Amino acid sequence: MRRTKADAGETRQSIIDAAERLFFANGVAVTSLEQIAAEAGVTRGAIYWYFANKTELFMAMHDSVPLLQEEVIARAVVEGHPDPLTLLENIALESLQLLASDLRRQRIYRIMTRCEYQGDLARVLDRQQEAMKRQRSLFLSAFTLAAEKGQLSPSWPAETAARTFDWLVCGIVMEWLHFDQHFELVACGSKSIRRMFDDFRAKPGQPAAVARGERETA
Repeated sequence: MRRTKADAGETRQSIIDAAERLFFANGVAVTSLEQIAAEAGVTRGAIYWYFANKTELFMAMHDSVPLLQEEVIARAVVEGHPDPLTLLENIALESLQLLASDLRRQRIYRIMTRCEYQGDLARVLDRQQEAMKRQRSLFLSAFTLAAEKGQLSPSWPAETAARTFDWLVCGIVMEWLHFDQHFELVACGSKSIRRMFDDFRAKPGQPAAVARGERETA
């Protein structure tokens, strides 16, 4: 019987799900493709049909649960969203709520923080760094748009605001995951994010912000 595109998608997802369970239970380094195949109920050859190696499978698992809605932000920048700061704030708040309620996302992010990036997995760090640069560039574009609209406080150059936003959201999430969720993610995280955006916003009577501030060293 000929396999449909839906069947292929389900098989691929079942492999990713199996890898996630084993990575979480046993660690990435010691989990083999043979074990993942057995867990998913497929052959090792089936895994190679979708993924060249364990590193690609690992990245597919990572990419399946993005923390922030990058495509929404990108579209907002291109289309000139009327209030980019509120958009970013709402996306960050929704991301905390989604993570707090989604056990699968929690497991995957825990896998990412516990993984030892050695051997072939060392390449994952390069890809993660590229993803971080892409995300930060997207944030910069959104904050630059806010500055151009006169919505960003003049005390916040767009690049500094983008870095601060990135660091705060990632820091909140990583601390919550790494230290056994010792604080209320949504309550505490939302309060910090709202206070940050209150400070980002221009107040009545303030001069215009610098749309593209002096570049900081990466």
